[in-house]
Amino acid sequence: MTSRRLAALGITLFAALALTACAGTPDTVGTSASAPASPAAPTPAMTLAPFPMGPATSTTPLPSNLPQGCRDILTASVLQELDGVPLNAEGMGGGIRSDSTRVCVWGEPGAVGTRLVTLIGYAPDQPARDALYALGNDGYTCYEPHGGIRCEKTWPSATLPVQEGRTLFYRDGVVIDTQYSNLAPAGYTDAIIDALWPPAGSVPRTPAPTPSPSATR
Repeated sequence: MTSRRLAALGITLFAALALTACAGTPDTVGTSASAPASPAAPTPAMTLAPFPMGPATSTTPLPSNLPQGCRDILTASVLQELDGVPLNAEGMGGGIRSDSTRVCVWGEPGAVGTRLVTLIGYAPDQPARDALYALGNDGYTCYEPHGGIRCEKTWPSATLPVQEGRTLFYRDGVVIDTQYSNLAPAGYTDAIIDALWPPAGSVPRTPAPTPSPSATR
């Protein structure tokens, strides 16, 4: 993605990306001296705009260490911008979905106004292209770099003084779908693209990948 990371504002409310909203962290309730405060509840997982994930014809295997290796698919410069931001913290929604989609979540639990979520998974070709075409009609800028299709858009939050956005890249049956609020490291999506499809002559950054039988056909 091309926008620069915005400074964290310590916001504890989060406006949903694109279509829906996610509930914010409850307000702190005062307690008496004889009743210690209860531990903070886990931050709810961010509600994401959908994309047609599912079985796809693809020659691109996903990195074998995702989602634990969400850092491995990024460059040193991108990681420097994410320094100090927790990755896949408990209750934030990171992991592997039933359709084999890998989910990387960058964000501080309790500060849901600043978060970045990336889904990496398989998507059937025609539904994926139809979805990208629809995004183009919805104001996204779409173009064809790196042998694939990229669509991106940013917008001001409807309720918070922060910038939100979404960047998608589709190639060979694989989609990289990043949705974010107030956290947009420069070169983030390009780094993931180069990790999944290393440029000729480059050294792969990720462990030897293995295809997922449940995700390809």
